[in-house]
Amino acid sequence: MPTPTKGPRLGGGPAHERLMLANLAAALFEHKRITTTVTKAKRLKPYAERLVTFAKRGDLSSRRRVLGLISDKGIVHELFTDIAGAVANRDGGYTRITKIGNRKGDNAPMAVIELVLEPVSPKQAVVAEATAAAAKAAPAAEEEVVETEAAETEEAPAAEAEAADAEVAETEEAPAAEDKK
Repeated sequence: MPTPTKGPRLGGGPAHERLMLANLAAALFEHKRITTTVTKAKRLKPYAERLVTFAKRGDLSSRRRVLGLISDKGIVHELFTDIAGAVANRDGGYTRITKIGNRKGDNAPMAVIELVLEPVSPKQAVVAEATAAAAKAAPAAEEEVVETEAAETEEAPAAEAEAADAEVAETEEAPAAEDKK
């Protein structure tokens, strides 16, 4: 029996371990959070994250690879539509393990493994949105600059004429003010 790369086998043989991980992953994708032992959670994390990466690709071959591991079509559909869309901007780290203490019966260390579906961080989401808005507004801003430059060249002679008229009016009012004294 070959030894896996991460820790000893869970359960009896390799087939049992593969089925156990597939069932844990299916339960995780269905309920978005499950409670299990720390060892199983640590073994499930890379398995589940790999399946989410396949789901983010979204092509037919990826869907068939995931269907080869998880037999429930409804869960695979939810993984490819809902979960993959929720983690589209995330570059890994799709799951989170939180230790919750020991089980009462056999004192086994327990953990909650859950999917991280919230945005990467509020600050990064705002920065990405602002960058996209700036890129979208850049061509419009260039058009406005050209339009304002054209309008300024047309308004400049009119503004100079108004300034000259104002100076003439001030000079005409000035002698009239001196006459009143």
